[in-house]
Amino acid sequence: MTRKQKRFTVIFGALALLGVAVALVLTALSEQVTFFRTPSELLAAPQENTGRVRLGGLVETGSVQPADGSTIEFAVEDANDRIVVRYTGILPDLFREGQGVIAEGMLQSDGTFMADTVLAKHDENYMPKEVADSLKEQGYWQHEGDAQATN
Repeated sequence: MTRKQKRFTVIFGALALLGVAVALVLTALSEQVTFFRTPSELLAAPQENTGRVRLGGLVETGSVQPADGSTIEFAVEDANDRIVVRYTGILPDLFREGQGVIAEGMLQSDGTFMADTVLAKHDENYMPKEVADSLKEQGYWQHEGDAQATN
């Protein structure tokens, strides 16, 4: 083998090894990916959202109710739709009606969302960018603690 052939073989082998490593990482990460959806997007195509999903929007005023034991039900809304969320556990301290929230879990066949994680915004000036952008697109935005529709 000439020097040129050896160099080509080493470079080709390194690129092949790098390609296999990238493929393994992407395969492993694809199982951990959860997609963000608003209530309208989730209800528009429920058959596409059979895996884990992140549901984001505003907690509907008057919707927070205790269900069974430590299970709590509340509704997450956007400008067009609402989804009832069931969550078993302790809600974040900053969770309240009219505030931004992200619930992670799965959409059930009866149309309720079974959440295993609930995240609330952490101060008055922050809402996750995905949630804020989606609410702005729909003309539904939160100002100083009040949910307002700008229709």
